[in-house]
Amino acid sequence: NTNITEFILHGLTQDRTVAKVCFLLFLLFYTTIIFGNLLIIITIRTNEQLNSPMYFFLSYLSFVDISYSTVSAPKLIHDLLMEEKTISFVGCMTQLFWTHFFGCSEAFLLMVMAYDRCIAICKPLHYTSIMSQRVCSSLVAASGLGGFVHSLVQILLVLQLPFCGPNNRIDHYFCDTHPLLALACTDTYTISVTMGIFTGVTSLGCFAVLVVSYAVILASLRTHSLKGRLRALYTCTSHITVVVLFFGPCIFVYMRPSTTFPADKVVSVFYTIITPMLNPFIYTLRNQEVKNCLKTLWSRTVKR
Repeated sequence: NTNITEFILHGLTQDRTVAKVCFLLFLLFYTTIIFGNLLIIITIRTNEQLNSPMYFFLSYLSFVDISYSTVSAPKLIHDLLMEEKTISFVGCMTQLFWTHFFGCSEAFLLMVMAYDRCIAICKPLHYTSIMSQRVCSSLVAASGLGGFVHSLVQILLVLQLPFCGPNNRIDHYFCDTHPLLALACTDTYTISVTMGIFTGVTSLGCFAVLVVSYAVILASLRTHSLKGRLRALYTCTSHITVVVLFFGPCIFVYMRPSTTFPADKVVSVFYTIITPMLNPFIYTLRNQEVKNCLKTLWSRTVKR
């Protein structure tokens, strides 16, 4: 029942001058995302000092950030200089799938990282045995599986909808569920409620685990020395900052009825581009071990 073969994206802005400025800005942002996160991955994988589970998860977070931003950022950058911003139906569905796959995988991975910090602070003597290499690999795989199941449900629900036109204009800079539901030529109430419940349960489940993990951490810090408390809080602050930057915009966009707001496009920029760009800085500038390993890597590169 779908007659539409391609969609027209409204993009981030219709102003040509603003679009040119955004082109240079987002090109810089995307370049920073690629090189910043690749540097984190290379640094962690080439230094034996960074072989703890925390850095194992951080390297995968950097990989997910690169993949997540790559799904939408190159298309956004390209379209900022185009008069007609089009995407094929198949391309739109593909972008929708991978956006939700990597986005949900990152949410689960942040939850896993909170659990890791909870074990490290609350049970330091058993940390190595609990967070073994096998357990860490299983948790990463489970994050990917959770992202796949979430994304599969979203794409199957959207593919049930008929897009019979003539309206094929998506009021966004990438294909997402809410703008697509607005184009369907049928009643989308049931599918909208199903998506909302599924996304809500997933988001609230991740958020609940995060809250419980940090509540347990704060409760356990009462038995630590002042130096131990400060060190634990310093380590957790980076992760909490990333959680707020990622979950805040996501909750605003997805945990509400299927309606589109003008602010959605700007808010979406935060979790698709800004957060992946800031993650390397947040984790390196507040982590002395990573900074020392980066200096060592730079010294080796200069010598070679």
